[in-house]
Amino acid sequence: MMGETVGNYHITAKLGEGGMGEVYRAHDPRLNRDVAIKFSKDQFSERFEREARAVAALNHPNICQLYDVGPNYLVMEYVDGEPPKGPLPLETALNYARQIADGLEAAHEKGITHRDLKPANIKIKPDGKVKVLDFGLALLNRDREGADDSTLTMGATQAGTILGTPAYMSPEQARGKAVDKRADIWAFGVVLYEMLTGQRPFQGEDVAETLAAVINKEPSWERVPAKVQRLLKRCLEKDPHKRLRDITGVGLLLEEAPQQGMALRHRGLPWVLAGALAVALAAALILLWPQPVERPLMRFSADLGPDAVAGPVITAAISPDGRRLAFVARGASGRAQLATQLLSQPKATLLAGTENASAPFFSPDRQWIGFFADGKMKKISVEGGAAVTLCDAPASRGAAWGEDGYIIASLSAGLGIGLSRVSAAGGTPQTLTKPGEKAEASHRWPQILPGGQTVLFTGNAPSGNYEDARIEVLSLKTGQWKAVLSGGYFGRYLLSGHLVYTHGGTLFAVPFDPDKLEVRGSPAPLLEDVAVNPLLGIGQFDFSSNGTFVYLSGTSLQGWPVVWLDGSGKTQSLLAKPGQYYTPRLSPDGSRLALAVGSGGSDIFVYDPQREAMTRLTFTTQDNLLPVWTPDGRHIAFRFRLGGGFGIGWVRADGAGEPQKLLESKNDVRTFSFSPDGRRLSYFETNPQTGNDLWTLPMDLSDGDHPKPGKPELFLRTRFDELQPVFSPDGRWIAYTSDASGTTEVYVQPFPGPGGKWQISTSGGLYPVWPRNGGELFYESVDNHIMVTDYIVKGDSFLPGKPRLWSQRQIFDSGSVHMDAAPDGKRVVVFQAPETAENKGNVHVTVLLNFFDELRRRVPRGK
Repeated sequence: MMGETVGNYHITAKLGEGGMGEVYRAHDPRLNRDVAIKFSKDQFSERFEREARAVAALNHPNICQLYDVGPNYLVMEYVDGEPPKGPLPLETALNYARQIADGLEAAHEKGITHRDLKPANIKIKPDGKVKVLDFGLALLNRDREGADDSTLTMGATQAGTILGTPAYMSPEQARGKAVDKRADIWAFGVVLYEMLTGQRPFQGEDVAETLAAVINKEPSWERVPAKVQRLLKRCLEKDPHKRLRDITGVGLLLEEAPQQGMALRHRGLPWVLAGALAVALAAALILLWPQPVERPLMRFSADLGPDAVAGPVITAAISPDGRRLAFVARGASGRAQLATQLLSQPKATLLAGTENASAPFFSPDRQWIGFFADGKMKKISVEGGAAVTLCDAPASRGAAWGEDGYIIASLSAGLGIGLSRVSAAGGTPQTLTKPGEKAEASHRWPQILPGGQTVLFTGNAPSGNYEDARIEVLSLKTGQWKAVLSGGYFGRYLLSGHLVYTHGGTLFAVPFDPDKLEVRGSPAPLLEDVAVNPLLGIGQFDFSSNGTFVYLSGTSLQGWPVVWLDGSGKTQSLLAKPGQYYTPRLSPDGSRLALAVGSGGSDIFVYDPQREAMTRLTFTTQDNLLPVWTPDGRHIAFRFRLGGGFGIGWVRADGAGEPQKLLESKNDVRTFSFSPDGRRLSYFETNPQTGNDLWTLPMDLSDGDHPKPGKPELFLRTRFDELQPVFSPDGRWIAYTSDASGTTEVYVQPFPGPGGKWQISTSGGLYPVWPRNGGELFYESVDNHIMVTDYIVKGDSFLPGKPRLWSQRQIFDSGSVHMDAAPDGKRVVVFQAPETAENKGNVHVTVLLNFFDELRRRVPRGK
């Protein structure tokens, strides 16, 4: 952005960033003056432009002038100054207060209410001149247009918004009611109180407590000089009808306070009555507070700062009491670390010893944060200290911490991986579910339901499409599980009595009976701006037990390009047009790329970079995946799913001819490589009793386009999961992955055997790939980096070297095989992470207060 020209303005520096957009300093060469430009994240509506131009008509020495309006930006006067910071000397504070009041008076006379007056929106210039900034939340007097001024409520696609900053909101704003210029008078009183005392009159440990203080509590008046107590009490009157009605009254109320006796005679009874009414009102609010209808939905944006990372899983977790966020941020070294931040505080604290952290989750007592790093599940105190390793977790897909001192987790991302139970003090995980027993691919994203005896989780269909997934419940007493809802993922039970989940990029809610473990009624759409990752089956949201809901805004991933990546981290475009691509496989000469394309059902395509053309090879859209080239580059084998079964298909790579079936099975099969002579095809098959086993399929290629498959031959079967078998370039070895050690690692064994077994990876590994020139073996680490191992062969021994990082660049996780190596091993083909708003600038999450109450209103539970 810096150095660019927008309209007639040349950008020179960035000034700041907030929930509504970014602010830059710019130069206007026409008038030879500096300006400030605020860029919105969205295009302005016609109505906003009309209102902004009305604000631009304001011309007052105490108001930062609005010069111009663009399609998504405002051009304002550049003010060189600092916000007021108390405590200030009485006369200084009153001088600033008079200037603020003068500016507000000018705006109110034009029918404009600021609605977000606070010290951050006030600048004191070096000469003592005060400027009121940022009428971005200004509300024109809608009575002039005959419009309604009521606060919006949450519709089917967007939550309602309470505009403003909690500590400076008037009580009517905090309750979500209509506001007028008297809300500015309240905020003026809060700002003046803070300038005089150095403290805010209404404080709380979190947003909910702050708003409750605004509604229920009185400021500490003993800190306020007697001269201004009368003014402040009139400004901070909770009932807007009793509040100072016009900012012009500020000057009159700044007269010397009358003698104490006179004050008691003339104002004693009204103030006693007002105090009694305040007590009565507070008592009434306390009695009414538990009733959902009395608590409006309130929404604000929490800025996690420029170092926060919008990850592919949970960006921000919230503590059970709704006071603290945990998220991932970049530390001084550039590595990811856990950070925590109280919602009532402006800055986060990094937790040392949590490098490479991801997917944080809280303990029920709020004292610990669980997370995953370096192939392990760990925990650390919210106050910091040493991180404690709990167990191996090669590629976790979620965890939940129970009241009984155990954690339920999905510890790996491999096919057939279920849920495990591990002590929160650390230990060996106990397997709870085996997805293959019910023809499912994986179990992930667990939530322990109230009572601690039932676990809610996502059960993925073998299709790999999470839009077709099931929300399921597991009984910890019986070990049995069942589906409670189909066609969604990342289900979460809320104490409002609802099950929420995502489907098609939308958050839905349906009443749920936690005793009978069944849904009641029909799902209703709630939000369409919650970021989701359908590749991993997760929604980017979390919630507390008191009804605070936090989420990352965004949209469902629509596609990603394909690029070449070299060891230095440089990329070069290969397939620039973004798409939902999976399982890339280079032809033997590296000139063409086979891949699966599509979501909710995929087909096999071949891309020719020379012609920039895609050739479609299959047309069933029944989850065709994992293309494997024959050594001569003329044909492709692939895995298909048809009806309730699976199999291996065969098709010409140039698109001529019809696909043929080589193998059918009731169990899921996954193709991985041909032997160099093309007479063996390696694959693995899911077995309900033994997990995933490695097989090879003999091939008779004497008939050209019509191969004759032989009888499948078992290569490796154990009580563990063996996956992803690939032949070495000379055909003497097969590399594969196994969880025999408790962590998914890469191994090599001779083919057809017998012989030894060599472990290649040392800290978790997936998707082994042999470059065709030999001498190296690539694989993917659990944190999505490419690793490489040199090797030599002596007789019947395979001698691997020490694994090393091939590139510092993290690769994009598309939910399946992510890479293939060029024949010379000098570069690889990978998917490039899509550019989204979430990975640019400061990361913001949206916080909804009283979300459970809104759910009860929106989606009634009935009887």
